[in-house]
Amino acid sequence: MRLVDQTRLPDALEIAACTTVDDVAEAIRALRVRGAPAIGITAAYGLALAALNAARGSVQSARGAGSGSPSTRDVLAAVDAAVPLLLATRPTAVNLKWAMQRMLAIVRRASDERPRDLAERLLGEADAIAAEDLAANEAIGRNGQAMIAPGERILTYCHTGGLATAGYGTALGILRAAHDAGKGIHVVACETRPVLQGARLTAWELRALGIPSVLIADNMAGALMARGEIDRVIVGADRIAANGDVANKIGTYTMAVLAHAHGLPFVVAAPRSTVDLATPDGDAIPIEERDAAEVTHVRGHRVAPEGVAVRNPAFDVTPHRLITAIVTEAGVAIPPYERSLAALVDAGARA
Repeated sequence: MRLVDQTRLPDALEIAACTTVDDVAEAIRALRVRGAPAIGITAAYGLALAALNAARGSVQSARGAGSGSPSTRDVLAAVDAAVPLLLATRPTAVNLKWAMQRMLAIVRRASDERPRDLAERLLGEADAIAAEDLAANEAIGRNGQAMIAPGERILTYCHTGGLATAGYGTALGILRAAHDAGKGIHVVACETRPVLQGARLTAWELRALGIPSVLIADNMAGALMARGEIDRVIVGADRIAANGDVANKIGTYTMAVLAHAHGLPFVVAAPRSTVDLATPDGDAIPIEERDAAEVTHVRGHRVAPEGVAVRNPAFDVTPHRLITAIVTEAGVAIPPYERSLAALVDAGARA
């Protein structure tokens, strides 16, 4: 399995090769791959990789070394071991759990399939998850760009482009669709501390796509809004609760408060796989705490005193009252979100 190593951008475009499920889990934990949809897709392929390795006997059989050809039981054991490993990598993004549940539905129908056939079916399901995400992203782009007026100046936070998805983008997909539609938009990209996803990844993709843009430090956003230089804010999501509360990269809540204070639309873009109707509200969303070094160091260089106490929550929760609309591939949800989100998810289940 080959991944663009996002930790190396924008300095170098390098490919990380994963040959085991442990490699895949490490790639997710280390942010070599990041973005909620991309994490789900990667985990699905990681599970398929674990099954394929077991089916061809390149990992030790669950029955012990020297026990003969791999069996379906060996593949199932490899899958059972891989699922908790992958689920533990990033607890906030619900797409990972959603992808695992979808892959496990294949396993539950395994019966007496030959080991290689079961592994190939899991690989096919991972392929389907990736293809569906790409189609969903393109639909999000179409649905979202319809609300954008020509010439808008749009602020975006963190990174939500092709690298964070199957290849098109959610919030950045809307910007991409608006640009392709000739709307003459201008994008303001926040750097997104502490890992600088906006500076390293969003700015890189915007330049590659030829979308007019400017990069700012996160603490400049309010000043630009006050000066009338921002018309709209569009962000992605890692989990959307049933009531419309949204978990996204830390600092998103700040942007929502600023947008509300300045009377600006605050729009969230995400596939329906990010909507978690089993989570009633934002208080029930687990928030990942990451290594202090992400705050005390920038690109490996220390910028804080040795031994300083650090907090590093990777995500925050934006309450639904601050959100103007949530754009999905099936349409645009508006308040009350309990009804509109449930209707969109139900439409997907019936499709």
